[in-house]
Amino acid sequence: MLNTIYEPIQEDLVQVEDRLRSVGEVDFPQLSKLLDYSLKSGGKRIRPALVLLSGRFYRYDPSYLLPMATAVEILHTATLIHDDVIDNSPVRRGRPTVNKVWGEDKAILLGDYLLAKSQELVAETQNLRVIKLFAQAFMTLSRGELAQAVNAFNLAQSRQQYLQRISAKTASLISLATESGAILSQAPEKSVKALKEYGHNLGIAFQIVDDILDFIGTEEEMGKPIGSDLAQGTLTLPAMFILERYPEDNPVTRLFQNEERQKNIGLAIELVRGSSIPGECYAVASDYCARACHNLNVLPDNACRRSLIELAEYVVKRRK
Repeated sequence: MLNTIYEPIQEDLVQVEDRLRSVGEVDFPQLSKLLDYSLKSGGKRIRPALVLLSGRFYRYDPSYLLPMATAVEILHTATLIHDDVIDNSPVRRGRPTVNKVWGEDKAILLGDYLLAKSQELVAETQNLRVIKLFAQAFMTLSRGELAQAVNAFNLAQSRQQYLQRISAKTASLISLATESGAILSQAPEKSVKALKEYGHNLGIAFQIVDDILDFIGTEEEMGKPIGSDLAQGTLTLPAMFILERYPEDNPVTRLFQNEERQKNIGLAIELVRGSSIPGECYAVASDYCARACHNLNVLPDNACRRSLIELAEYVVKRRK
């Protein structure tokens, strides 16, 4: 389905892949090996695709959009590498993580290298507004990750706090992709705003679906163990529904109180799968996708606008 959605920008996405490969071409064999491993790990490439799609409505200039699309994907990769160190994750996308294979020290340094590389690429846009936007998005993302770490195993979190956290840690980067693409194509401000809001709402929906799949997906689909969020003490929307529905006694509360870890993770997963909670969470995600597409009619009606709408539909239907 993504191949069809990406059809208007397929040739330029191939160029992004070429640029990602070239990042690994350094005169330092150990670093080259780490870069190849991390940047060729697959993924849906949604963020670079969004830069390119958002840049297709007005003045499409690949000399600026391609470095930006590559930078966004490299930034995303760097944050995943750092996340895996923080969470001590053994698997990502069905493969051993960098920290598992080479150790935490090398994973942290690789993530730092990629962050610097992403900033170098953004500078190629020669657009101070986009360069500043990139830095702000990274700060917002870091704040969201810090909020998640600080609140690990904390039951006293509201739905609003959850939405603020995922807005920072996930939606900020997707919004960066759409807003920067619009700016670099010299879009009028009302279109920049519409694409920024699209990215923000799509990012929230994307993370909610990720949080649902952590309960109802399979390890093969997700490329990592199911229940990873619970194991890290991260309170997501499905877990919040459990707390609301069973306030007196439930496996999430017991888990967060450090009681029978694996047993309560399994019970929480079973509870969600056997209830209406997934459907209710999907309804919330669908609402955010609808919000994402609400103002797209201010954009020219072309294949890329249709791709953005189809991408919103894909986000709530995906299984990984």
